[in-house]
Amino acid sequence: MKKRVMLFLTAMILGTALLLSCGGGSAEKSDGEGKAESTHLTMYCALPETEIPSYLEAFKEDTGITVDFVRLSAGEVLSKVQVEKNNPQASIWYGGNCDTFIAAAANDLLEPYKSSELINIPTSYQDPDGYWSPVYVGALAFAVNKEWFADHSLSYPTSWNDLLNPEYKDQISMAHPGSSGTAYTILATMVQMLGEEEAMAYMGELDKNIRQYTKSGSAPPKNVGLGEAAIGLAFSHDCLKPAVQGYPVETVFPKDGTGYEIGAIAIIKNGPKEEHENAKKFIDWVLSERAQDIYSQNDSFRLPVNMHAKVPSGAISIDKLPIIEYDFIWAGENRKRLIEKFSDVVSNANNLK
Repeated sequence: MKKRVMLFLTAMILGTALLLSCGGGSAEKSDGEGKAESTHLTMYCALPETEIPSYLEAFKEDTGITVDFVRLSAGEVLSKVQVEKNNPQASIWYGGNCDTFIAAAANDLLEPYKSSELINIPTSYQDPDGYWSPVYVGALAFAVNKEWFADHSLSYPTSWNDLLNPEYKDQISMAHPGSSGTAYTILATMVQMLGEEEAMAYMGELDKNIRQYTKSGSAPPKNVGLGEAAIGLAFSHDCLKPAVQGYPVETVFPKDGTGYEIGAIAIIKNGPKEEHENAKKFIDWVLSERAQDIYSQNDSFRLPVNMHAKVPSGAISIDKLPIIEYDFIWAGENRKRLIEKFSDVVSNANNLK
């Protein structure tokens, strides 16, 4: 009896070992040294949810790597990565203004990585320490509903001060600086243009015309297209989208100066180890000409930073706009303080939609 039991146990052990050595049907590949090569990547993404698949599907086609993502606004990603600092749940943060990434790097949340693709990108867009990499640029603009302005016999706003016109009461849509990198860029732009105290006074006056504060920076132009607001404050690539979708929306740039973003990507420090190499592969890919040419194919209107990539038809280069000398480092370092001050001045802004 004992002999039969021993033979049965031996067979079980050998069978288990054989299954393990064959990979047990695993979706991962072997690198030839017994170490599994992951075909998976986890990402927090601050781009519009409808836009994200165009990049992830192309990346999978090129590399075989499947990307799972959670869509959050840039400020929400920063908060989530901070909360998860001791146990990160994602490997990559993709999208949002670099000043939010600068704040993350200052809190030891990012891992530096310098892709070989950076040789094709102007150094003026790059982080010299490599904590984040640039993926696109875009300027702040106003999305206006042409039908509303025609019905009210009003001219489009052409300056930041024009937005204070009492005729626009409850007709402006803007995101909240605490959740949205876009809205924080608006706030930081005003501070850099006007000085801190005057800028906060301006935001208080602007609040009188705000219809709603959204969580996402790309939402205001959509609201304008649907007729839920007359004016939406956002980056130009988001302002241009509703028009190609058939909505009566036009994009206006403030003539008195405007801020801009360097959209970024970064590796989250101490993310899942099995995804680490794939995170690098994704950064290499998203900086490439191949990936940035997608901006011309998916109606994103993002301006590529790769010098060899195509500029989307209809997109307006920031070189042709009255761009201010936006200080990204200062904006990143002062983000928390300015948002807190904004929330004190504009208590209504806590009612997000």
